[in-house]
Amino acid sequence: MPQQNDTILLIEEEATLREITSFRLELLGYRVVTRVTADEANSFLTDELPDLIAVGHVAEMESIEFLNHLSNDPRTSELPVIYLSGSSDVEEVQRAYTAGADEFLVTPYDPLVLESKVDGLLLAAQQRSED
Repeated sequence: MPQQNDTILLIEEEATLREITSFRLELLGYRVVTRVTADEANSFLTDELPDLIAVGHVAEMESIEFLNHLSNDPRTSELPVIYLSGSSDVEEVQRAYTAGADEFLVTPYDPLVLESKVDGLLLAAQQRSED
């Protein structure tokens, strides 16, 4: 279950999906910070590291490229990342995992699946930090 201080950075260009996802995560008790562009997300990451990053469609940059950036940055490479995509194409899924995604979720998604994946990633991250 989320802790009160668990923060999720959600990067999503599409306003409706951003609002629905943010609202759902807030209902679950998470603090959600939303950004639209890679530059906005990077500015946030300069000041604060979230507990989890959710990457959807990133404005002004290919989302897979942004995943690669997160994986290659020592500050963010260990953070759990969930990739949100409108495509369930096997190549897209593989590209996302290769670029550093820990989970993949096809949109529109079942809210219970979102909850399960986010809770699982945060629990695994907490267990790693305790070891």
